[in-house]
Amino acid sequence: MQSIMEEISFKIIVADSSHKAYSVTIADEMENSAKARGTGIAKRSPAYLETKMEEGKAVIALTADGTWAGFCYIEAWGHGKFVANSGLIVSPEFRKYGLARKIKREIFKLSRKKYPESKIFGLTTGAAVMKINSELGYIPVSYSDLTDDEEFWKGCRSCVNYEILMSKNRQNCLCTAMLYDPNAKRNHTEDLALRDDFKKELKLFDRWVRLKKYVMLKLNKTKDSALSIFL
Repeated sequence: MQSIMEEISFKIIVADSSHKAYSVTIADEMENSAKARGTGIAKRSPAYLETKMEEGKAVIALTADGTWAGFCYIEAWGHGKFVANSGLIVSPEFRKYGLARKIKREIFKLSRKKYPESKIFGLTTGAAVMKINSELGYIPVSYSDLTDDEEFWKGCRSCVNYEILMSKNRQNCLCTAMLYDPNAKRNHTEDLALRDDFKKELKLFDRWVRLKKYVMLKLNKTKDSALSIFL
């Protein structure tokens, strides 16, 4: 007998204005997911997501009966020099189907099609997303390798960790930065080796990320406690 997981099929397509009806559900799930992880992400309104749909800069995953299953969208920064695949979210009931990987691949292809010369970057706190990014050709980088577009960094203001980011002069935070550079001059073999090393050490890297979160959050709490003494 086929398992339930094998019976469900998904249609992953470029979103358009006909999918606006899902915007509230998607925005709510993004916020709920961030709260559950305790890390926080920049909030996005339903209206903002609808704009991405209208512009053809998002992909949406649906089941055969039209149930929303997942979503991700594109943001361009620095006059199109940098592109981010943002807001990756999968409905809780469909999170054991490898759907996130499929959505990431589709949004990556859409990004390459719309912005073939742009660097594609991402900020994430999840090891699973890091692994998917690595498979697509991203490598871990420092924050200084990302866009300096002020509008991008303003988007972090609604994140619960914004104070940590600013206390580090935007050079570090709980998120890990990853970058895909289509015009990288690095030797291709060396680039592949770097990605392979990252994949092999992903568990160790994930531990380091969790330690980083622990240290930064503890330092931030200590700072808050110290300030409260004077209030």
